Amino acid sequence: MMVLGLNTDSNNMKTSTKIKTFIIIFLIAIIVVITARHFIGLHFKKKFSVRPAPGVIVKQVEQSRFYKSIETFGTAIAQNSKTYRIKKEDVAGNLRIENRFVKKGEVIAALKNSNSIVADFEGKLGKREIAQGVLGSDSLIITLDDLKKIVIDIKIPESFVGILKQGLKAEITSSAFPTKIFKGKVSSTSSRIDPSTRSILARILVNNKNFEIIPGQLMTVKIIYDEVVQIGVPESAVTIQGNTSFVYIVNNNIVEKRIIKTGNRNFGKISVLSGINEGDLVISEGVSKVRDKAKVKILNTK
Repeated sequence: MMVLGLNTDSNNMKTSTKIKTFIIIFLIAIIVVITARHFIGLHFKKKFSVRPAPGVIVKQVEQSRFYKSIETFGTAIAQNSKTYRIKKEDVAGNLRIENRFVKKGEVIAALKNSNSIVADFEGKLGKREIAQGVLGSDSLIITLDDLKKIVIDIKIPESFVGILKQGLKAEITSSAFPTKIFKGKVSSTSSRIDPSTRSILARILVNNKNFEIIPGQLMTVKIIYDEVVQIGVPESAVTIQGNTSFVYIVNNNIVEKRIIKTGNRNFGKISVLSGINEGDLVISEGVSKVRDKAKVKILNTK
């Protein structure tokens, strides 16, 4: 009887242990399922939640200057220049030349024989020493340069003969004034092409009212032609796909794709012949982040 009782208790304990194990496994399974559903829910919530509108930089469409140009270089020359040769022994009194500006008719040098050298026109004086014996004794050369108008003689390839003409605008720069552009124009052109260089000679007249350019200075010359004023956009705003060019404009923070027809390019801008209007806001930075009809956030103040 006692043996039978022990067997019964042992069976009850085994059954109780199995039930407890089952309950623990069941609870663990429930916890795993709940946890998995939580993380799966977060994943899909993140995946399908509304993303914030991408930020973009916009530029207002405005009128810009577009042109083609011929670029070359040449040496500055005074439009009017005169040289006076005198002997030092003939000069009466002190001779002041360096950095001196004179007016027309003003005495440049008084001579002992009661004669004087006077300026034929307004300009700046300079002098060059001449070694003894060249003119019979110690002598000097006095130069008078009219610096208000400077000319630059340039050579243009013959392929531009059909374009080059008197009156074309010119923009002149120099390493001495890297941020300044001097204004000029084509004053004359040669009637012949140089067969040895296959080029034609042209003369550029430059306004030098502040006397900044001096004779002998090397200048870079840009002759302007086919100049127009049209609406333009930054090159970064234009997307090209095959033969189609388009931009994205923004109205009330909503993107609109516009097909455009383009023209000339200058200084990082492209002229637009059709497709957009002056005053439109085009996306210039962040183009790759947007699509038609999408919402965007403008990051700049135009």
